[in-house]
Amino acid sequence: MNVTTKTKLIKILIPTSITFIIILLIPKPTFETSTKSHHIHTQNHLQLAESHCDGTLYPDLCISTISSIPHFHKKSLTEILQDIIRVTEAEVRASEHNVSDIESGNRHSLTRLQHYAVKDCLELLGDTIDELETVLDDLAGQCGPTRNFTDIGTYLSAAMTNQYTCLEGFAGGSSRTLRKFIQNGLFHISQHVSNSLAILKKISGTNHCKNKNHGSLSNNDDDLEDVNGLDRVGFPGWMKRKDRRLLQSAPPSAAGNGSSIPVDLVVAKDGSGNFSSIEEAVSAAPNRSRTRFVIYIKSGVYFENVEVERLKSNIMFLGDGIGKTIIKANRNVVDGYTTFRSATLAVVGPGFIAKGITVENTAGPTKHQAVALRSNSDLSAFYQCSFLGYQDTLYPHSLRQFYRECDIYGTIDFVFGNAAVVLQNCNLYAREPLPRQKNIYTAQGREDPNQNTGISILNCKVTAAADLAANKTAYKTYLGRPWKEYSRTVFMLSNIDDVVDPAGWLEWDGDFALNTLFYGEYMNRGPGSNTSARVSWPGYRVITNASDASKFTVENLISGGEWLPSYGIPYYPNLTEN
Repeated sequence: MNVTTKTKLIKILIPTSITFIIILLIPKPTFETSTKSHHIHTQNHLQLAESHCDGTLYPDLCISTISSIPHFHKKSLTEILQDIIRVTEAEVRASEHNVSDIESGNRHSLTRLQHYAVKDCLELLGDTIDELETVLDDLAGQCGPTRNFTDIGTYLSAAMTNQYTCLEGFAGGSSRTLRKFIQNGLFHISQHVSNSLAILKKISGTNHCKNKNHGSLSNNDDDLEDVNGLDRVGFPGWMKRKDRRLLQSAPPSAAGNGSSIPVDLVVAKDGSGNFSSIEEAVSAAPNRSRTRFVIYIKSGVYFENVEVERLKSNIMFLGDGIGKTIIKANRNVVDGYTTFRSATLAVVGPGFIAKGITVENTAGPTKHQAVALRSNSDLSAFYQCSFLGYQDTLYPHSLRQFYRECDIYGTIDFVFGNAAVVLQNCNLYAREPLPRQKNIYTAQGREDPNQNTGISILNCKVTAAADLAANKTAYKTYLGRPWKEYSRTVFMLSNIDDVVDPAGWLEWDGDFALNTLFYGEYMNRGPGSNTSARVSWPGYRVITNASDASKFTVENLISGGEWLPSYGIPYYPNLTEN
């Protein structure tokens, strides 16, 4: 090779070598770098999901649910909550199918108790779907929730309670085998709802749509607009001004022919009304009524089980007074009914009102759980009514309820449930129980620390009925015991008789819930109100601060100022009437 050729070769090789080196130096995607990038991307998303789920009781379920939501990293926390609720609703529908399978596959072998347990579950799962749908509606909108967070928390709290009530119907004997087919799904639903409540708490402080009509008040009915179910002065949209003083009027029978009370149907035992049974009148009432539908029930004893179903909204029962208009029945658990289904009167449709009636379960103490009234009617109110039974007399199951100037008689856990409920100016009478039994006024059933539920006994008389008063020392009587882990009950500004044991409160089962319950007493009076010998549980406290006590008033526990003014029932929103 001559010099010229060699030189040309070098000229050719040098650029080629440089090109090769440049190619080597240029970074290009490799399997390793791509995997690393994907790992970082996934890790970031996982961290975001973990952040959203911080503070939930079931973080693993929360993280896996959020991680399965498409493009969740681009969504607001409100949108993520909506997606979680949609997942929950789908699981509720799957559980409905499973419960239906129990009935269809075992139709001829189910006991009466199992049949009613299935019926309870299907009803409660249907209620849960309605409540979750309402929450989705309330969360909809580009700028956040259109209804206040108390409403949303109320519906989610009820949705969780429904699942536990369903399972309770399958708690005993051979029903436990059937329970295994549905319990995992129902627990899963409850855990989703629990996580939803925790996430709701995170977003409740963020800005959301403010209705432009929240401003000056108007006295012109034509100017009152329906805002979130309430008009601008706080009355429900279905309540016309002419009906607002309805409950303060005399009953029709006392008012004579010139009665001004607008009555839609009359029930009378003697045949002088539209119907002779209450159940017939309820069936004849319109579905989903936005106006108050009044059923006047004349004096008499009505032996029937009455149910005001979910579709029967804004029903009012107007009686002739305690001990005059009486509804009686005797369903009980010994005879094969679930506690839920044992109620003499069960009200589910929202906005139910009762005035001047007595509801009694006559099963007696030997039949154990036997409910007089069960209410899972939101914004329900009972004025000057009485409820008589022994074990489990009054069952404020869920949602928001108010009782004013009512008498409640019972023995074991005779005010129980997981509603947000205030009993104001009522009388609670402990009766003589069976030998070796104890009396307990309340058994509250809050399952989760984020549920906005609890029993508030405000300015009530807590005493013994005549049969127990004659033999007080033969039985122990307590203010309450924890039915569920986060049980919450307060007695405030009430007159407590010496029938109450000095310890005040009773364990449910060993140390169950003693750390997690919330039991409080605030400025009570009477010989049984001395707190010096009360239980020393971590969850019990003597409330000394009025601001702490105020959390359990009509205004704060049940948002009463938004709906009770329209009912015409006397009430006070705060701790006292002044």
